[in-house]
Amino acid sequence: MSAAPTILLRDDAALRVFDTGQGRLPVVFQHGLGGDANQVAQNFPDQPSYRRLTVECRAQGASSAGSRRPFSITMFADDVLAAADAAGLDRFVAGGISMGAAIALRLAARHPDRVLGLVLVRPAWAFDAAPCNMRPYVEVAELIRRLPLAEAHDAFASSATSARFRAEAPDNLASLLGFFARENATTFAEVMQEIANDGPGVTQAAAARLAIPSLVIGSGIDLVHPLATARELGETIPDAAFVQVTPKAADKDRHFAEIRAAIGGFLDRHFNNQDQS
Repeated sequence: MSAAPTILLRDDAALRVFDTGQGRLPVVFQHGLGGDANQVAQNFPDQPSYRRLTVECRAQGASSAGSRRPFSITMFADDVLAAADAAGLDRFVAGGISMGAAIALRLAARHPDRVLGLVLVRPAWAFDAAPCNMRPYVEVAELIRRLPLAEAHDAFASSATSARFRAEAPDNLASLLGFFARENATTFAEVMQEIANDGPGVTQAAAARLAIPSLVIGSGIDLVHPLATARELGETIPDAAFVQVTPKAADKDRHFAEIRAAIGGFLDRHFNNQDQS
């Protein structure tokens, strides 16, 4: 299902928003750090019964950075909530991938009157800010901000971090190396450093008080999105369903197909026959 983008102005940032505009069940679903609406489309089972809204966060996708600082998960969550307000979505399921999962968790914890359900795909954060699994993003960002791009790329490619990822999580390494080739690499490095050092701002106790249907999806062969993080969230959020899917590094097509099937099954089980008004 395609969605024609519109522009939401926030401060002096122009954010691209995708809204399928149809469907009885509203789902706000966000991309990961450095991702965009295309990443969401790979993971989300768009179908006529779901109205899916996605905001390309500041300096990601085709959205501009704006001048407001610092970048944070709180800022991005506030932008997403503003887009939901503009679209007239009073209550919705919140979900996302990696950074998008952190945004969704914050929305669920801070706005329980708005969030009907929660979908966390390959979460990179549980409850602490600046988890060690996000340190490679800081390393990449610092190199980009300090060196010419070609030198920064070569320095990271020959680093101990790169060697570890090449051996243990090649899909993660491909993503990290891709940041050096971004058109807005210097601006995005600022986003990357600040977000990697941030967190969802949700305590374990707050997550344990969530009283909504929840789904957590994790996978292996992934140093950025540890399976242990997904399990911790799944064990903390009351009655959350936990699904482990084929690692992206092992079989991308199967990985995405299993995620879409898990999300679709979860949404249909919990919301297909319910009135969302």
